[in-house]
Amino acid sequence: MKTTHSDLAEKFIADEPRTNWHDETLWFVREKRDKAAHGIPEWEQLREWGSQIKNHTLSNLSNYLKEFEEKAIANGVKIHWAADGDEHNKIIHEIIRKHNIKKIVKSKSMLTEECHLNEYLQHNGIEVVDTDLGERIVQFRNEPPSHIVLPAIHLKKEDVSATFHEHLQTEKGNNDPQYLTEAARQHLRNKFVESDLAITGVNFAIAETGGFVVCTNEGNADMGAHTAPVHIACMGFEKLIPKAEHLSVFLRLLARSATGQPITTYSSHFHRPRPGQEMHIVIVDNGRSRQLGREDFRNSLKCIRCAACFNTCPVYRRSGGHSYHTAVAGPIGSILNPNLDMKANADLPFASTLCGSCTNVCPVKINIHEQLWKWRQVIAAEGYVAASKKISMEGMNIVLSNPKLYRFSGKMGRWIMKLFPFMVNNELNVWFKQREMPEPPKESFRDWYLKNGKTKK
Repeated sequence: MKTTHSDLAEKFIADEPRTNWHDETLWFVREKRDKAAHGIPEWEQLREWGSQIKNHTLSNLSNYLKEFEEKAIANGVKIHWAADGDEHNKIIHEIIRKHNIKKIVKSKSMLTEECHLNEYLQHNGIEVVDTDLGERIVQFRNEPPSHIVLPAIHLKKEDVSATFHEHLQTEKGNNDPQYLTEAARQHLRNKFVESDLAITGVNFAIAETGGFVVCTNEGNADMGAHTAPVHIACMGFEKLIPKAEHLSVFLRLLARSATGQPITTYSSHFHRPRPGQEMHIVIVDNGRSRQLGREDFRNSLKCIRCAACFNTCPVYRRSGGHSYHTAVAGPIGSILNPNLDMKANADLPFASTLCGSCTNVCPVKINIHEQLWKWRQVIAAEGYVAASKKISMEGMNIVLSNPKLYRFSGKMGRWIMKLFPFMVNNELNVWFKQREMPEPPKESFRDWYLKNGKTKK
């Protein structure tokens, strides 16, 4: 089974028109982000504040976790601690069993995707209904989300229409977005009303108050949490911020970075269960402590899951989210996932041009491209690089370290490409698979410069 990024990307780009559409759609979102960011003069100051607040929190995490737990318990919330994804799933399963819960609605939560909660519950005979529109579409199709903010961005309205016709019996061939959205709304309304349990994620948890905030554009988290008698919120411990006054910094950064909006449509604050309701918060580690202890990679935990790095990344835009074979794709996923399973995700840090665009747009100033480069060094040192790549890199090291050999190799390469093009224009050359090889230059830049550079003004 093909599982590496390059293999899965090759499958994605086989459909060139869809690849181009995917690329252009995500770049449109990136342009919206730029306009929103440029619309406020204090944007860079907000980025700096966000970065420093997160740095401070990570450096004092144990104190803030204790404070959050104490305040949340005082508010009537039940706190659970999970060392890994399996423990997270078992905690939720036990709550379901205790209350004899049959009907569950879930809003978007990348942590539950990371922990494979849906699969775990389904394996135990429990159905979960994803209520985010994009999440519900991919759930119908038995696909994982391809993007952490836009889960079904890889699908066109025609795909959604066909999916809804199969599962919701909508009119075949009706691709009108308003019609399809209304069909989803009617389908989900009863799910909310009948639910016994609502599961949500957490965008920000506030140590000072013991409360948390969930940001959505559809209001589905509110619909679930305000109707179900039991509410479970799932959060990685890096979601903490110290004080309520810090929240405004992140709310201004999040939506502008994600979709170009000034703020999400719903920024919902939860502090305590309503009368008659039971509220739980599951705080998850799942490798985060290990990442916190890696000096070169600890600030990846500052991530607020805006996906700005996805939308700007030339590799992600043209390879699709499923090529990353993990819950969190894109550049940020490529520096988070090797920490979870280095061997299984050893390919991901190489799925990058190291252009630095991800770092430039990150609202909390994570040095993503530098961490991608550093992960490559770690992965190579651990022996998880393919033998072919290792040999080729060692060969390049020899050539690039020797100027005379480098110049000779360049001259031979130009000669071979000119006289024997079939030697490079074949499927053994992976660059040739999706590209036309360029016409070889008549001379190297160095040769040209020696003849012309000193006399040109």
